[in-house]
Amino acid sequence: MHPAPFALRLGFALLGVGLLLAKHWYRGSLPGVVQCYGGNVTASFAVYFIAAIAASRHGFSRIAAAGAALLAVEAFELTDGFGFMSNVFDPADLLANVFGIAAALAVDLAVTRRVSETS
Repeated sequence: MHPAPFALRLGFALLGVGLLLAKHWYRGSLPGVVQCYGGNVTASFAVYFIAAIAASRHGFSRIAAAGAALLAVEAFELTDGFGFMSNVFDPADLLANVFGIAAALAVDLAVTRRVSETS
């Protein structure tokens, strides 16, 4: 993998983790929505980029990375945190996870396309 996409993907994974940790300080509009589903979106966003790094190193596509990431975050939800982490399940969490993965995939496509155009 080209170093720029690796660094960008790592940066976006860290951004997702940072936003997950910062959601408790959010005071904008719709605070309930952000508190309930922001963690799902940002965690899923981060998980996609971690999966994308691994997938690209082993020759798998972005779609495979998105599928693996979605499987992981949905399994986390459906198994109550894999049985060892605290998790409060809401069926809308599953949709929030899909949104996070889709947003990450869109960002990944846009950014790597831009990087390849400028290379």
